[in-house]
Amino acid sequence: MPGTITDHAHKHAHDFHLTVPGAHISMQAVVFAGIAAGIVFLALELLLTPLLMGLSSWVPMRMIAAITMGHAVLPPPDTFESGAVAAALVVHFILSLAYALVFAFFAKGRSLLTDTVLGAAFGVLLYAVNYYGFTYLFPWFVEMRHWVTALIHLVAGAAMGATYAWSVKRFVPPLHPSTGAR
Repeated sequence: MPGTITDHAHKHAHDFHLTVPGAHISMQAVVFAGIAAGIVFLALELLLTPLLMGLSSWVPMRMIAAITMGHAVLPPPDTFESGAVAAALVVHFILSLAYALVFAFFAKGRSLLTDTVLGAAFGVLLYAVNYYGFTYLFPWFVEMRHWVTALIHLVAGAAMGATYAWSVKRFVPPLHPSTGAR
């Protein structure tokens, strides 16, 4: 019966949750939010870096790849290199997922507007942490301290917040009226 498979799958869609004191986090919402923020970030970075900063689109990718591949991958040349791009994508999406998990502790799926605004603020905070804190470990990111990079973080953070709010509504079962449990 087609309805049975769908109902069974729907019931198990709510099983992947993390419960910690003060928070019930949907890991599906975290994954969706992390991927959405990662995609928005990369799209804006690849588009706006050359348009507004005068750098090649591949410079930020090589900088991200250098976190795991070392200085040798940094430009020049500032061209496409498949190994660097693959490494950058892996590092970038791992970080996006980790940041989305941290964000979920604060957001809690309150509302689309609230989580979008919180996400935007979180994005700006990540900009500060990444480009003023982590530059002690990865000094090549100093040259990316720019209003364009801050804007990209703000927009990607807003996308993360909006996606998290939408996903929580979709994946987290409502509270049971009599017990308050899920």
